[in-house]
Amino acid sequence: MASKVMKVGIISREEYRERTLAIARGEYKPKRGEPKIWFESIQSMAQVLSNENRELLRIIVERKPNSIKELEVVTGRKSSNLSRTLKLMARYGIVDLTKENKMVRPVVKATDFQVEFGLHRPFSRKLHEGAPRFSTTVIG
Repeated sequence: MASKVMKVGIISREEYRERTLAIARGEYKPKRGEPKIWFESIQSMAQVLSNENRELLRIIVERKPNSIKELEVVTGRKSSNLSRTLKLMARYGIVDLTKENKMVRPVVKATDFQVEFGLHRPFSRKLHEGAPRFSTTVIG
């Protein structure tokens, strides 16, 4: 699988709500290349993209399991744990869970992650010009 970079951002729940409302009111239009996936904190992102979960993504990419049951055998993790983790990743668009012949096949959609966060909120009515921005790239 070729690398697929997913841009993710970190903003508070309040800022996310403000951004969503600004978009709905037509006051803000998301820019090209802006993150499409948002986490509330670095800690919440770290839970989803933990070392264990990134290893799980690597195994899925390399082994291409046909089902969660097959992935359970390869990883040694229980299917209930895998299912919960994969559903969480699916909500963030990191994996697809494709139903085939009464089985669920995990497919990785993102292999690399570019993270953006900072103090500047371009969608805010109160623009904070000159506030520092932070950006880093996490390679899965």
